[in-house]
Amino acid sequence: MTKLIIQIPCLNEADSLPHTLIALPRRIAGIDKIEILIIDDGSTDGTAEVARRFGAHHIVRHHRNRGLAAAFQSGLDAALAAGADIIVNTDADGQYVGEDIAKLVAPIVAHEADIVIGDRGVGHNEHFGPLKRGLQRLGSAVVRNLSGTDVTDAVSGFRAISRAAAQRITITTEFSYTTDMLIQAGRKRFKIISVPIRTNATERPSRLFKSIPQFISRQLMTMARAYATYNPLRTFAIIGGVLAFVGILPMLRFVVLWAMGDGDGHVQSLVIGGALLVLGALTGLMGLLAELIGANRKLLETSLHKLRTLEERLDGFDHPTHDAKSTDDRLRKRSA
Repeated sequence: MTKLIIQIPCLNEADSLPHTLIALPRRIAGIDKIEILIIDDGSTDGTAEVARRFGAHHIVRHHRNRGLAAAFQSGLDAALAAGADIIVNTDADGQYVGEDIAKLVAPIVAHEADIVIGDRGVGHNEHFGPLKRGLQRLGSAVVRNLSGTDVTDAVSGFRAISRAAAQRITITTEFSYTTDMLIQAGRKRFKIISVPIRTNATERPSRLFKSIPQFISRQLMTMARAYATYNPLRTFAIIGGVLAFVGILPMLRFVVLWAMGDGDGHVQSLVIGGALLVLGALTGLMGLLAELIGANRKLLETSLHKLRTLEERLDGFDHPTHDAKSTDDRLRKRSA
């Protein structure tokens, strides 16, 4: 029996959540059971109570706001604990069309993909302004290069994940899970594809960021951090190489001036160049050390994957149903 769990991270979504829940599909070809999981990320407007009234099967509550990335990871953990074979993440504001969940899960059901990203058609989406279109396309191009994937809409939150992939994904950023997850998945060589999906107009501004510059800076930091985490040697080698190259330039200047008989007054060039070369070499050594730490991280990730699988077997997480209260109780027990 194939179980699909649709997870929805929420922060004060009591007004918009009912429309989103009503629009979710109740039957999908190839799926035997569909359940809904709400992650209430410190809401103060009764979001959890609204979710229960409108049929949510599982509710995970954060006592205070921990951010979208933490809410997404809590959702993955809870969905796996509830026996999900496929996990779909969608937004509570109704941006994504619920019927298109069938498009997301189809490649996973057919064993053609591990992760499926909903492509909003950023280049021609009528709900996006020119600036947002340009930024989204640029960001997606950067993520494609960093992750080695062919994803056309990297920051789309409408995505489906197989159980095997979800077990090996651990979000480490505190801002947004979208790019971190893709860089991880690309590094771990998951099969990732994009499918075109529809979007609805949303009236309220994003709660993830307050301004476009803030969004850009945070996304750049997330990309750089994720890339450096999974490609440490290359990252530090590039930085060290740049420092060494810059260091060679003043040293060449000193050599040229010395050959012309005017080197005595330019010893500072030799000192600066030598210092930069030393910094470049040290940065390269840091890259080697980071690569060794990265190898240790892979071992830890493998152990975590095995631990998750063992916990599921021991705790009987393959039971056909789990209500919201029991899911909350299990997660609290695990974190105790």
